[in-house]
Amino acid sequence: MRIIKLNATESTNTFLRQLSSDSLLEDFTTVVAEFQTKGKGQMGSIWASESSKNLMFSSVKDISFLSIELSFYLSMVSSLSVRRALEKLNIPQLAIKWPNDILSENKKICGILIENIIKQGKLKATIIGVGLNVNQSDFQDLPQASSLLVRTGKLFDLDEILYLILDELKYYFQKLEAGEYEQVYDEYHSYLFRKNKPSTFQDAEGSIFTGIITSVSPDGNLQVLLEDEKIKGYEVKEIKLLY
Repeated sequence: MRIIKLNATESTNTFLRQLSSDSLLEDFTTVVAEFQTKGKGQMGSIWASESSKNLMFSSVKDISFLSIELSFYLSMVSSLSVRRALEKLNIPQLAIKWPNDILSENKKICGILIENIIKQGKLKATIIGVGLNVNQSDFQDLPQASSLLVRTGKLFDLDEILYLILDELKYYFQKLEAGEYEQVYDEYHSYLFRKNKPSTFQDAEGSIFTGIITSVSPDGNLQVLLEDEKIKGYEVKEIKLLY
């Protein structure tokens, strides 16, 4: 397993994508940066982080075994990997907020960005970018953000967490390669934030409504039971959970 450490880069996902276009990379080749000048989040949003205090990395994996219809399983195994690694570090009250944010006591501590490489209509590889708040304590203007330090009062070794997460990624990808989709799907739902609880949402037009998260469909849409007793599916950025 090759690990490349950088002082700074625009984005570890971008760096790794460029590297993979130049040469064939072994599974779980990983790029780690102390600082990202243009860290990326879901749907083009920005992931901001203090230099040297947090864990920012991207890892590549061959996924040619996976059909494109099952690509959301990449979000499932990635979020489960981070959650399980943090559980081993005794981080309290961990949950997965759809599609793949990691929360601790209702505060966001980790974001995951997945960018797939598709050739001739088939999945070729995936680049999994992880931004984990570790030793940062100041989150001005980000009331829903937190870190491992804030949640536990302890400083953590970034390399130790990196290797823990990579080990868990290998574990869960082995499940996918073995075809254990149902087990992955059920485990993801067991940690899904606000599942089966009345919650407040905002849609893309800004309208506020209430509903209950019942599940996430295999293709990644959030299934919400509305007040008219009908279940409606939402794609990422079509709906925002207010909490």
